[in-house]
Amino acid sequence: MSHVSNRDISAMSAEAREARLLELQEELLQLRAENALGGTPSNMGAYKATRRSIARLKTHINNNE
Repeated sequence: MSHVSNRDISAMSAEAREARLLELQEELLQLRAENALGGTPSNMGAYKATRRSIARLKTHINNNE
């Protein structure tokens, strides 16, 4: 699952946010690798949703520092 809503992020602890960020970055890496190998991604929406979820998490982490 690549989408993380703002409501979910605010309910997470700081450690959970960091862990979820790492998971999403790994997922994005896999999606990029799949795309680089010339294959069409199984779900193009997952790429966009993953990037946006990473941005949401990073924004929330930086605002709480």
